[in-house]
Amino acid sequence: MRYLILSVLVLVVFSCKNESNSNVLNKQELKTGPYRASLTVKDNKELPFNFEVISASKLKIFNAEEVIEVDEITYRNDSVFIKTPVFEGYIAAKFEGDNLRGHFIKESLNRVVPFFAEYNTTTRFNAVAQANENVDGIWEAEFSKGVEEDEYIAKGIFKQDGNKVTGTFRTTTGDYRFLEGVMDGNSMKLSTFDGAHAFLFTATVTDTSMEGVFYSGNHWKEPFVAKRNKTFELPNANDLTFLKEGYDSLDFTFPNTSDELVSLKDDRFKDKVVIVQIMGTWCPNCLDESKYYTEFYKKNKNKDIEFVALAFEYAKTKETAFSRIDRLQSKIGIEYPILLAQFGTSDKAKAQEKLPMLNHVLSYPTTIYIDKKGKVRKIHTGFNGPATGNKYIAFKSEFEGFINTLLAE
Repeated sequence: MRYLILSVLVLVVFSCKNESNSNVLNKQELKTGPYRASLTVKDNKELPFNFEVISASKLKIFNAEEVIEVDEITYRNDSVFIKTPVFEGYIAAKFEGDNLRGHFIKESLNRVVPFFAEYNTTTRFNAVAQANENVDGIWEAEFSKGVEEDEYIAKGIFKQDGNKVTGTFRTTTGDYRFLEGVMDGNSMKLSTFDGAHAFLFTATVTDTSMEGVFYSGNHWKEPFVAKRNKTFELPNANDLTFLKEGYDSLDFTFPNTSDELVSLKDDRFKDKVVIVQIMGTWCPNCLDESKYYTEFYKKNKNKDIEFVALAFEYAKTKETAFSRIDRLQSKIGIEYPILLAQFGTSDKAKAQEKLPMLNHVLSYPTTIYIDKKGKVRKIHTGFNGPATGNKYIAFKSEFEGFINTLLAE
């Protein structure tokens, strides 16, 4: 299977790069208007999402309230290549009339997922029955229940209007993005696609329970169960990651994208409140967090505060990892340094080896708060992004309040 995937990948990339040097006009471009896209994931399930082409060079992808603007669209011969902002993944497809057929590709991970898009269609999931269950509310969920090392808990937060369902699952390490779908009879179907992750959730629902399967692309699936519990809360994100006994500070030296070594001992960090962000350019929750931190830093960089991000990249070479960091910084205007802590894998056990004073690296992202004396004061695991609604607002309030406390010391 691995060789088959690589062969498909090579063929697609080869065709992508075999562009004639002559000034031949493209035979076809994306037609403006709505499209219904679908990815074929495990069990031959269909993972749908919607996008709208604004012009031959711009489109928008929709997931519930989320709108992703895409402006990296190229044409070669009879094919179109659509690259979403920041992330590595891209769609390579050929025209079939006004429709598209091809693959969603993540080269570094050797992942190729079949893709199809139908023009002038706005439906996401085709519900054949009226909803006879309602998932509106809070759900206590368990994924891979009883499977050692894979089992974890989550909090489902859903809204339902007729057949339409939106919401997300929060875990101890982050959220599963803006999910959108339907209640088809007693069958719930939710999906999201952002260029990094392609998620599909299917479940059979009763008034008090749900049982289903979570699919991530065509490389992963796991079962989940859930029950209604309006008082359910996840463990405190400030208690999950901590310094090992005998440590009270953080220490590291990693290169920036100019391959210059940067250390917490550098003058720019002395006598400052320092926020250390453990992240990856491939991580949607990290992107949400980076957008917020960028906005906050621009408003407060005249104060005694510095941010520094440590990127753990699965890019196979240092040069590729640096280019992805540069792309992220350019796309969202990050003004604080992003250092390359690791490349070739995003494995959390390997990441913890780079920061041995931590009990573990549990999540991308993780935020470490350091006071003006260089002491670690708090470590926040994960990030509740905009898809979590009030939880995102609460995080920003807590973050800004704690920063003001540290600045006042």
